[in-house]
Amino acid sequence: MTECSGLVAYCNNLLDCSAFQDYCPNGLQVEGRPSVSRIVTGVTASQALIDAAVAQGADLLLVHHGYFWRGEAAPITGLKQRRIRALLEHGINLVAYHLPLDVHAKLGNNVQLAQRLGWNITGGLEPNNPRSVGLQGELSEALSGEELAQQLNLALGREPLFISGHGRPVKRIAWCTGAAQGYIDKAVALGVDAFITGEVSEQTIHIARECGINFYAAGHHATERYGVQALGEHLVEQFGVEHRFIDIDNPV
Repeated sequence: MTECSGLVAYCNNLLDCSAFQDYCPNGLQVEGRPSVSRIVTGVTASQALIDAAVAQGADLLLVHHGYFWRGEAAPITGLKQRRIRALLEHGINLVAYHLPLDVHAKLGNNVQLAQRLGWNITGGLEPNNPRSVGLQGELSEALSGEELAQQLNLALGREPLFISGHGRPVKRIAWCTGAAQGYIDKAVALGVDAFITGEVSEQTIHIARECGINFYAAGHHATERYGVQALGEHLVEQFGVEHRFIDIDNPV
């Protein structure tokens, strides 16, 4: 058993949470029992994931998408009440890390995605920003646009939306997990062959076609499954806790 407060303080420091202006609070969001021996990780603190954590006897639920987002309604009613009540009734701590878990140089979603795809990281999507959320890099070998789509499909288990902006081989790429379709302009400015993210907007298609860049929407959930898993395994090494990642299917 380890003290929850110490484990959370360690994570806050490891991920440098105080350096971020985020859309939600990072760290402990709902307080449960004081000691932790079993951690469940997942992408989003949905009711299905909470129910799975209860079934696993978890002391702590660690997610990328937690609660209390900027601009959301403050009253704890309805769906929010049911989720928080379930956590409190079973003494489960809810810990969430959003931007700090996207950016981290070893455990972050973007680095972890690159590792699974075998991409070589050469810098940030925003080269002059030391906390650039996205990254740029190169494929180990040049691929056609369709071949890169197939690589993403095989690695993530989800067929990406592929918009062809050119017919050239793809070698230089940029990527940002989650809902980062608005960053396509940054990828265009870098002159890369392709931009990979999780989601897509209507205008993204026109930008890709008119600017001559391949675009891939590989799934918000699918691209952000790996940082929280890496953090969970890191905590196993540091604190000797048990860890299980639970993937609640989400096609988006």
